[in-house]
Amino acid sequence: MFKKLKPDQMVESVCDIKLDELMRRGISNIIIDLDNTLIPWGEENIIPEVYQWIKAGQEMGFKFCIVSNGSFKRIRHFASKFGMLAASKRGKPLSRAFKNAMMTLEGNKHNTAVIGDQIFTDILGGNMLDLYTILVEPISKKEFIGTRIMRFFEKTIAKRRRP
Repeated sequence: MFKKLKPDQMVESVCDIKLDELMRRGISNIIIDLDNTLIPWGEENIIPEVYQWIKAGQEMGFKFCIVSNGSFKRIRHFASKFGMLAASKRGKPLSRAFKNAMMTLEGNKHNTAVIGDQIFTDILGGNMLDLYTILVEPISKKEFIGTRIMRFFEKTIAKRRRP
């Protein structure tokens, strides 16, 4: 079970993800979380460096699809601002959310990665479908109460995995 909670890669920010390395892996589709991955939770401002990273990826040929447990209105709003797709099904970490995003991207498990800030939603969901998973540090300490509770369990799990 703990293997499904382990990301393939861990970075500080999406901006630290080397897009050329993902391309070399054959990845051209990215399922990405919204809150505390692309933007601070509950805020409306887009971080310029994150916007530039997305635009650089799009210029390289990457397709992005937001999958979030937030409101679909909010997801569509930011998908439009970033110029990316949005999956209509939510419910991470359930497989249907990620399968719907892959279908939206016209991707498959060999050419799709998942990027997010939470182990129990983003990483678990991606790993259940054998997708390449990347865990980023949350942009902000401000979070939904349920997420704060899950962070406690994430820290417990992370300690168990240390040698």
